[in-house]
Amino acid sequence: MTIPLFPRLHRTALAASLAFLGGCASVTPVPLADAELQTAVKSSVDRVASKQEPITASISLYEAMARALKYNLDYRVELMSQALRLSEFELTRYDMLPQLVANAGYNSRNKEAGSSSRSLISGRESLEPSTSTEKSIFNSDLTLSWDILDFGLSYVRAQQKADEALGAMEQRRKIANRIVEDVRTAYWRAVSAERLLGKMQELETTVQVALEESRQLERRGTTSPLAALTFQRELIQIRAELQRLQRDLVVSKRQLGALMNVPPDQEFSLVLPARQSTAQSLDMEPGDMLTSALYYRPELREVRYRARINRRELDAALLKAMPNLRLFAGLNYDSNAYLYKQDWVGVGTRASWNLISAFRYPLAKKAVENQQALLDQRELALTMAVMTEVYVSRTRFNHLGAELQTAGERLDVQSRILEKIRAGSQAGSVSKQTLIREEMNTLAEEVRHDIVFADLQNARANTYAAMGMDTFGPDVTGAESVSALASSLEQLWTRRDQPRSDATGSAR
Repeated sequence: MTIPLFPRLHRTALAASLAFLGGCASVTPVPLADAELQTAVKSSVDRVASKQEPITASISLYEAMARALKYNLDYRVELMSQALRLSEFELTRYDMLPQLVANAGYNSRNKEAGSSSRSLISGRESLEPSTSTEKSIFNSDLTLSWDILDFGLSYVRAQQKADEALGAMEQRRKIANRIVEDVRTAYWRAVSAERLLGKMQELETTVQVALEESRQLERRGTTSPLAALTFQRELIQIRAELQRLQRDLVVSKRQLGALMNVPPDQEFSLVLPARQSTAQSLDMEPGDMLTSALYYRPELREVRYRARINRRELDAALLKAMPNLRLFAGLNYDSNAYLYKQDWVGVGTRASWNLISAFRYPLAKKAVENQQALLDQRELALTMAVMTEVYVSRTRFNHLGAELQTAGERLDVQSRILEKIRAGSQAGSVSKQTLIREEMNTLAEEVRHDIVFADLQNARANTYAAMGMDTFGPDVTGAESVSALASSLEQLWTRRDQPRSDATGSAR
């Protein structure tokens, strides 16, 4: 028995559909294989610090800042985010252009597409079966169309994408300011560590030797047990204080290396500037600082861009509620030999209006207004926070300046005491216990002084960040070498240390 062609085709199509659906249903989650994970781990380790200028000499403060701005991964994420927003903005420009669409198709059938006609009056067949279409047809067209409503919406979206790109730039400024603050703190703590960790290790060795000698004297009974134990207690307290000071300093260099994107196992040295005990003053009035902050702070600018994006959303909602007009013109071709003309030019226009969108517009407008009210309140909250931060940062900077002066005086007095104690120890009039204690006190004062100085440097950077001042000049592109960028940063920060009267004009 012969099976008709159409049932065979139906069965084939049904079987293919069932096979396709079965294949879709058989998809299951596949975790990463061990080999893939190992490859990814090795690739990440190899790429994390690749394409960086090698460290060939001791790193200064401005080189540390330059390396952080060039190689810090968090900052590079923000750079890539800004580049992505700019790319999205460039893409939206093409949405405003007319559409030029090329279509091509091929149709074929096994039998002629013939038909006949039946009279609606008499019911008789009025024409024998005939056809006006070939069994195989190729057709194509090239159509240029322009949608007025789509153009308006694309224009609004392009403006919003432009504001998003500007907002991403402000976010990048914010991250750069934070990184520079962290670098200044970590750098001065790391400098203190390089100055003092060697001295601490020497003193800890001296303490351990003295402690062992005291224990031997106690075991031999050549000294009073109570005096020996009291001496040991004081030595152990000194060692505990040394360990606490080391804990505060030992990780500072690794923290600085992380900010500069230096691998943890790579060693580097730092330029060790002379210790300073005098703080530079801020030659700016609080009112000027506040004006600069409200004008330049990236958080405030970012929320203002978001408010502008939201206001343009109201324009988009209005455009969606309006009638649409579409214009088109195109070249057409059809290979059907029965056609009188196989190629032709077509032009036309079409108007449409989604009436439901007109009822949706009031709700969309209300949502935009509520979002605008939220952004207005957020701007006010940020304004108050910025004003508070400006005054707090200024107060903190001035207070740390006073603390630094006090720490310098304490260190000077303690250093002079240590000189007297060492002279007495050489003359035999001062015990070893007293010498060790005063050496410990001197180291502690040096650490306290350096920590206050590091906090003061952080406070200085925080004060500029509170005013919205960029950490780098407008001439910096990011493509400079580390040395060129470090030189630019040094000039900028040296210029900021000089007195000036105009706050807002110098903020950028």
